[in-house]
Amino acid sequence: MSRGPPERLMRELEGEVTRLCAARGHALPDTTVACMVKSVLLDPRNGCPTDGPLTTKDVEELQERCLHELREECSLTLDTIKMQLYFNVNYTSRPEFLDRMQQETERKLSPLRTEITDTWGKTSKELNDLYRKIITYILLSSGMGSPTDVKAEGEAAAALRSIFPLTGLVGFMVLLNRDKELQLHELDSIVTGIRLFNSARRKRGEEVNVWNLVPGHEDLPLISKEIESELTAFQCLVWRYTALLEKLTVGDSLPGECDVSIVLLKLALYNVRQHEAFLKRLLVEAHLCCKHIETLQTQFLPHVNFLKAATKSKSAVYTEEVFPWFKVLSKVWSGLHSEAERLDSLNNIRLNLQSFIAYQDKVFSEAHLDGLLEASEVKTDEQRMAQSSDERIVPAEMKPQEWLLPETMALFNEVQLQFNGACGYTLVKRGGLLLPGNPHIGVLKHKDKFYVFSSKDAAMKFAKSPDDFIAEVEEKAKLSPELIQLLNLSQQPPWMQPEESVLMKPTITRESCTQTDIHPIETNIVKSYEWNEWELRRKAIKLANIRVKMTHSTQTDRSYMRRENDTQTWLPKDAACQTKRDGETTMPKPLVYVSGLRGRREGPVVKTDLTRSIDE
Repeated sequence: MSRGPPERLMRELEGEVTRLCAARGHALPDTTVACMVKSVLLDPRNGCPTDGPLTTKDVEELQERCLHELREECSLTLDTIKMQLYFNVNYTSRPEFLDRMQQETERKLSPLRTEITDTWGKTSKELNDLYRKIITYILLSSGMGSPTDVKAEGEAAAALRSIFPLTGLVGFMVLLNRDKELQLHELDSIVTGIRLFNSARRKRGEEVNVWNLVPGHEDLPLISKEIESELTAFQCLVWRYTALLEKLTVGDSLPGECDVSIVLLKLALYNVRQHEAFLKRLLVEAHLCCKHIETLQTQFLPHVNFLKAATKSKSAVYTEEVFPWFKVLSKVWSGLHSEAERLDSLNNIRLNLQSFIAYQDKVFSEAHLDGLLEASEVKTDEQRMAQSSDERIVPAEMKPQEWLLPETMALFNEVQLQFNGACGYTLVKRGGLLLPGNPHIGVLKHKDKFYVFSSKDAAMKFAKSPDDFIAEVEEKAKLSPELIQLLNLSQQPPWMQPEESVLMKPTITRESCTQTDIHPIETNIVKSYEWNEWELRRKAIKLANIRVKMTHSTQTDRSYMRRENDTQTWLPKDAACQTKRDGETTMPKPLVYVSGLRGRREGPVVKTDLTRSIDE
């Protein structure tokens, strides 16, 4: 089995082919180019070498081959691939669609809601502008009309004034932003419910169709019927192609001379089979939407009738009696609006898929097919299964293989059948003919996968060498890349997985940056290094202060917060010393007597020392 192309080669070819297509006036999506490049690389007819590197000539030939396939205006294979890519891009599951719809609504309302909550109006003009913004928010949130529609805006304004007059903005502006958002949501629910009730009250009769209340939704219930009628017409076309190919491919091999019309018929069969599969998925979703709509319609009518009875012949009612019912009506309408958007998206996909089957209709017109069929019998898929249901495999007689029957399998409808339920044996032996398998013949379980067949003989021959037939189906898919999705072979079979040893090894590149460390080696890092001069001075003062202490202790990085820490201290002790004896002496008081100071100015003065001697 040939190996798959490496990712690097595919990316280079995709970029170059996209550039060449744009230069030649054919702008194509990247997904289409990528799918075609992969199919060209895997097609053994193109001679892509797998045992060595590609030369420049090989790459140029592959580019020209890809350009030829992509620029071919009349190609059933390219139409089928484009159809598959379009459906994969635009079709989403129901939960994902509802989540995306909610995100889109939030993205649309978020700027307006922020503007409303942040606005502080003072003048009359500013208050009127704020009021109009609230009306616009309600219209966008409910989906009941456009803000540019004068009639819808008038109805919303009248309903809002009845519960929230212009003077209520004074109290609204002083609230917190979170409280403003809650009040906006409540106003939106009540106003939407009032508008729905007013529309229903204007209708005559008891029964009210919710789709007639809002213009633009009247044709939505017909979408499922349109899908069903288109599917019925295409199934007839599929059965005619199948009958014609059965007629032209007789036995277990193709005729000796391969007619070009057989190849075109096979490609046309793949085209209409894929379109039929997509229509079936759309129809299942449409029926589910209609079922939800019927459930919501049954919930809507009793609420409307209750409100009619509550407000009949009354000029005014209590808000606590009707406001909860208005909110319920708004909630029901929100569900109906989501279902309407889902139906509308399904219908758009159906209409856009029709462009991918136009060429098939030109190549094989109805008159042309009638001429080729002549008197051949055209069987439906149900008729084929009914005719082959009598040929049943007996599991007890087929011991080497494990065979199952639908009635013995629990939850058989949830089992994933290989090749999307087509017969692999017929696909290999009848030149690519697609026939639906019949589970009632027997289901072969091989390597935890389940296979069905169109006849008992096909089942017996397939069971003898299932791996060989599976490999042959994969080779068929290489020649016709549209079979990869049509037969659900997109779970990456071995030939689609790139290997590192093939051609060129993929190179992974990404933006990065590096920074040179100051100390690359961990052992050379000095933990105690300090560059701050003031920090060094602080440490020096601390050490100098410690050195003058008689008893000191410091904590270090190794001793901090440890349990076993001990410190030796010198306890104070009583000490005394002997000094000399205290003594004292008595000194005489000096005493001097002076005579001759009174009465005489110029007379002599006599001093007499009367101080006592020390020895006395």
